[in-house]
Amino acid sequence: MKIKQLSVFLENRPGQMSSVFGALGDAGINIVTMSTADTEQFGIVRIITQDWEKATGVLEGEQFVVNLTEVVAIHVPHKPGGLGDILALFQRENVNIEYMYAFPCAHTTEAVLIARFADPDGALEILKGDERFTALDEADVYKEKSAAG
Repeated sequence: MKIKQLSVFLENRPGQMSSVFGALGDAGINIVTMSTADTEQFGIVRIITQDWEKATGVLEGEQFVVNLTEVVAIHVPHKPGGLGDILALFQRENVNIEYMYAFPCAHTTEAVLIARFADPDGALEILKGDERFTALDEADVYKEKSAAG
């Protein structure tokens, strides 16, 4: 189960992220989770939102460059070694993870790992064979974040 992620490309200067999140907030779009990465010249804001189609339109209307990608959301144990276990699984299978970020689940001992894979379908097949980890669909991700607050 793959979920949609927006990647917004920004100049690395003051006010750029405020403009992105201000526009989304003004449009009533709630962010499930997000991540940023930067270089000296530019940055990328990666956003998971239930309203990804609306968010894309809002941001493109504000002249931002938006790229839609598919990522995989995975329940992982939220404990020492939990991340290491899933990374070892993908290493054993020679699966490349391009990038990842996570958020904890409320009132559980699990977290949600968002990962971009070179081969997301291959990663999902590997997850099916390991009972320790569960791939989530979009509804599950939104539910986890809503419970987390």
